[in-house]
Amino acid sequence: MNTVFIALGSNLDNPVYHVETGIRDINNLPETEVIKKSSLHKSKPVGPQNQPDYINAVIKIITNHEPLPLLDVLQDIENKHHRKRVERWGPRTLDLDILIYNDLIINHERLVIPHPEIINREFVLIPLKEITNYDFIIPKYGKLLQYI
Repeated sequence: MNTVFIALGSNLDNPVYHVETGIRDINNLPETEVIKKSSLHKSKPVGPQNQPDYINAVIKIITNHEPLPLLDVLQDIENKHHRKRVERWGPRTLDLDILIYNDLIINHERLVIPHPEIINREFVLIPLKEITNYDFIIPKYGKLLQYI
């Protein structure tokens, strides 16, 4: 089984509902189980500020899905939640980002792991800290606590 951390965010059409049902949808994937989840965190949007605040969370899962097939099923879940990709960093019903996948470093045209903005986003770092231990290491970047 692979250990994966996923960030969830929403700021449209009842964001709490989308984040909570997104977690449930991930937990219902075959050969996948959510083993930890952070509390919900409210944050200002990245990018255009003329949109509602976000609700964010981070989950830890174990899964047999390889990275790209996992990305595909996560994008299917986003689509199920009527995700529209209109503008970069624009409002969305559900955003699912693979943050960390085991200790892999991946630079693929469709997927970069660890997530390239992981160390710059407090709305990811704070919930990630909540569900990991004091010495948690982000592959490529080092100790989580140095970024908080």
